[in-house]
Amino acid sequence: MAKPTYKEMLSAGVHFGHMKKKWNPKMQNYIFMEHKGIHLIDLNRTGECIESAANAARQIAKSGRKILFVATKKQAREIVATAAKEVNMPYVTERWLGGMMTNFSTIKKSIKKMNTIDRMLADGSLTSVTKKERLTLTRERNKLEKVLGGIATINRLPAALFIVDIHHEHIALSEAKKLGLRTLGMVDTNSDPTQIDFPIPANDDAAKSIKLITNYMVEAIKDGLNARNSESKKKKEEAPAKAK
Repeated sequence: MAKPTYKEMLSAGVHFGHMKKKWNPKMQNYIFMEHKGIHLIDLNRTGECIESAANAARQIAKSGRKILFVATKKQAREIVATAAKEVNMPYVTERWLGGMMTNFSTIKKSIKKMNTIDRMLADGSLTSVTKKERLTLTRERNKLEKVLGGIATINRLPAALFIVDIHHEHIALSEAKKLGLRTLGMVDTNSDPTQIDFPIPANDDAAKSIKLITNYMVEAIKDGLNARNSESKKKKEEAPAKAK
């Protein structure tokens, strides 16, 4: 798994930060220079940080725990949802409901409700209801699916969150910190990198930049999952030998 090269990051516009007047002084160590009123991110630092974040993601995946992908910004939604599905990780790309993690038991009830409606619609147990009632249930189910579809398969809290734009997703970040979950994510020049465990200084507005960083994280997770499968296979092969 090759780390994004300097040229690839440059081409994807990873280095473009925000206007100087919007900067967060805590990002100073990650800024290379100012050009025409815009801060440019130091891509050497981005390279170092993405490696640290990827190593953390790899270990979490290897341990069999989940990483929740969070990106509700329009230009990031599809990229992040596709990436998360590729490694069977949960994701939130529509709207972060307050309490999604800190009040997880309530969220689980809503997921259960959605799954129940799914079953009812599929197995024909709704034959006695009117067309209007069926339509109402379908609408409710679609509404729940839009917000909760990406986390419908998880029955416990994830081990970590991967966030695109910690400034925009401050509620998700706050909940993760309250619960002691690990946090990894893209941090632009208007954010506070000390708020996250593994900050990746990068342009979190451009689709190309988001895709490059997210895809590398996905590759790291794949590595972790493959290592886990290999270890599991090895243990199964060794078990009969020990039994003899």
